[in-house]
Amino acid sequence: MLEIKLCGIKMRNPTMLAAGILGSTAASLNWAGRSGAGAVVTKSFGLNPNKGYANPTTVEVTGGVINAIGLSNPGVENFKGELEKLNKSVPAIASLYGANPEEFSEIAIRVEDFVDAVELNVSCPHAMGGCGSAIGQDPELTGAIVQSVKKSVNIPVFVKLTPNVTDIAEIARSAEDAGADALTMINSLGPGMRIDIETGNPILNNKFGGLSGPAVKPIAIRCIYEVYDSVDIPLVGVGGIRNYEDVIEFLYAGANCIQIGTSIIYEGMDIFGKITTGLERFMDDKGYGSVNEMVGIAHK
Repeated sequence: MLEIKLCGIKMRNPTMLAAGILGSTAASLNWAGRSGAGAVVTKSFGLNPNKGYANPTTVEVTGGVINAIGLSNPGVENFKGELEKLNKSVPAIASLYGANPEEFSEIAIRVEDFVDAVELNVSCPHAMGGCGSAIGQDPELTGAIVQSVKKSVNIPVFVKLTPNVTDIAEIARSAEDAGADALTMINSLGPGMRIDIETGNPILNNKFGGLSGPAVKPIAIRCIYEVYDSVDIPLVGVGGIRNYEDVIEFLYAGANCIQIGTSIIYEGMDIFGKITTGLERFMDDKGYGSVNEMVGIAHK
């Protein structure tokens, strides 16, 4: 009942571990698979090692978390060692970032043999060195990166979009026209900040960071709903998902599957099992035979 196929990739259920949450080691990725995730997405990594920002890098706010990690990672060659240790119990997707089409393509080529797909992070609101949402806000540059990666690898290419744009459908169409196989929406909102009222200083070392968590869910659902009518490729919904009811909203809006990130902080890895159990019960009660039957119902 819960099984889906996304860009030819078979998943036992429509849930994924989102990029950036416990995805920096094979151990954490395998843990998510054992806990019931239908697929796992790695933490974003680049061509070279990056220390990211100094602590503090995260701060809790009402409705979620603001973080400015700065895309810290060990670089693609070191990360390949983790990818080699994946137990392959569920599909694995590598989240990549770079400063230009050539960097994205080089990284994708190096990991192609270890993963089932790549997800291009062109949308991080707190990236260092000109990466992140500065790319995803430019439809031409987004298209150029997608086109370059598609020419370089033979596995599906997902593109993670930023909500921090005037017209997300325009960016989505540009990615699709360039050959994207699926779109992931949305990355964190922002930038946002908190200030310590005792010292008067910004709490985050970088001052600003991206907002994730339950507060962003209405915007994520709107983005999925809006883009659903603009493209013909699958959509992966992400943003504030805490329970199976949230998943149903995303499916009804037009998502083919979803990713879970910040809620793991509160619920732990058990969240995958809780969501799939609730979703299956709901589908049985409503007479749905497959997840696909639920996709886009809000548009009918």
